[in-house]
Amino acid sequence: MPHIPLSPDLPGIRGLVAYRPDTGRSLYELAEALLGENSSLSRAESELIAAYVSSRNECLFCTSSHAAASRHLYGDEAATVDAVLHDIKTAPISDKLKALLNIAGKVQLGGRNVTDEDVAEARRHGATDRQIHDAVLIAAAFCMFNRYVDGLATWAPTDPEVYAEMGRRMAENGYTARFTQIINAREASHASHSTT
Repeated sequence: MPHIPLSPDLPGIRGLVAYRPDTGRSLYELAEALLGENSSLSRAESELIAAYVSSRNECLFCTSSHAAASRHLYGDEAATVDAVLHDIKTAPISDKLKALLNIAGKVQLGGRNVTDEDVAEARRHGATDRQIHDAVLIAAAFCMFNRYVDGLATWAPTDPEVYAEMGRRMAENGYTARFTQIINAREASHASHSTT
């Protein structure tokens, strides 16, 4: 049960965005900047880093939703996501992505855990400074998102099909469009309650 009153129809961060749209807008804009078209990584890779960090933080909602978005973006190679979440060392991904995920995992433990050797390894496999930067920022941001979602005890669906649909919408529509949909639904719900 959430620690504060949240909409029972909006799980995870969606309920928090509806509760505080002023901060929610900024958070969704940040997610769009990190995971959308402006990322130096592919959208599938960016979503995968978000899911990986969230899984390490044991945040069910964020892990499930971003893994679903990454699976949707990977298409025929959707099994890659589950392989990474199981074990990045044996996952069928490039050495560059493994090195970036290693850095993201170090950030999840604490930023100072990232070493010069970790960065050199990523560069050795072709990672650019921007990709290293973006991997670190995605990891840091998702530690915040995870703690926000779990720190207020938001509810998370358990049905994988719910996440598959959520992931499809995130992958196809992006985050700023999702923010608008959440706020419009919130306002419609408030309007219907005020007329009854």
